[in-house]
Amino acid sequence: MISSARLLEPHENLQEQIRAVLDRDPIVNCFLYSRLEPLFRTPIESGKSTERSGQSIRSLIGGDVWLYEPGGQVESLCYVGANLVPSPSSDRAIEAFALRAKRTGRYSSSIVGPKTSVLALWTRMDDAWGPARAVREDQPLLAIDYRPKVACDASVRRVEPVEIPALLPASVAMFTEELGISPIGGDGGALYQAKLAESIAAGLVFARFENGEVIFKCEIGAISPKACQIQGVWTKRDRRGAGIGTEGLARVVEFALEIAPTVCLYVNDFNIAARRSYEKIGFREVGAFASVLF
Repeated sequence: MISSARLLEPHENLQEQIRAVLDRDPIVNCFLYSRLEPLFRTPIESGKSTERSGQSIRSLIGGDVWLYEPGGQVESLCYVGANLVPSPSSDRAIEAFALRAKRTGRYSSSIVGPKTSVLALWTRMDDAWGPARAVREDQPLLAIDYRPKVACDASVRRVEPVEIPALLPASVAMFTEELGISPIGGDGGALYQAKLAESIAAGLVFARFENGEVIFKCEIGAISPKACQIQGVWTKRDRRGAGIGTEGLARVVEFALEIAPTVCLYVNDFNIAARRSYEKIGFREVGAFASVLF
C-alpha cells in the first residue's frame, strides 16, 4: 500500500528532515530551498505557541508543502504554489503526490523540476490537470562554479528601481518568447511589475542599457546556501548573434558567484544558440529538468 502525501503544518518541527532532503542535490533543489528558506529561519519550539504557528505555510512561503514520509521520516517533498515543484522522488512518492494533486485540483500554472519526477507526475495527472499548453520534456540543467571562460561585459549592472519603465518592455518580451503567453494579465500587469520591482529592490536583476534602452537582461531567480539559479536571460532580437548575450551572462555569473558557490540554470533542449553560449561561458550539464505549462 502506498503511503499518502500530506500537508506540512505550521506547528511542525521538521526543518532538519526537510533540509536533508534538499541537500541530497542542492543544484536540482535550488528553487525549492529558496522557496522554503523562511521555514528554516523562523524559530519553532515543538509543542509551543510560536511566531510561525500563527501563520499558514502558504502565507509564509507563497504556497503549500506536501510531504511523503513512509515510516514517519520525510523522504520527498513537493512545493505547490504558482508552480508545482517536486524534489527528486521515488515512484511511490510520485504516486502519492499525483493522488493528492488530483484531489486538490490545479491552481499552479506549471509543473517544473527534475525531469524524471515531473514527467512521471504528469503521466499520472494529465487527465485531472490537463490539457497542457506545452510539455517541454528535456531541459538540460547546467552549472558553473568557477569564473567564466569568456570576457565579461562590464557595462552589465544591477538595475535600479527608477529604471523599471525601461526594463519592463524587455522583461515582457522575454516572458512572452519563453512561455508563449504575456505576463500582462487582467490587472494590466500590476502583479508582474510588483514582482519585478521586488527582485530589483533585492539587487537580483541585471541589464545592459544603451541610450536608455535595455539590450540585455537577466535575473537571479533563486538563492540557496549552495547554489543560485539564473533565469530570464534575454537579448534584444536585432542584437542577437554578436556575443552580447554571452558576455552579458558571463558578467551576471560573476555577480552570482559572489552570492553562492555554484550558479545554475536550465535551458530548452531545442535552444541551440543559447546552449552554445552557455558552453562557451563554462557551464556544464549536471542533470535535466522538464516543464509542463498550462
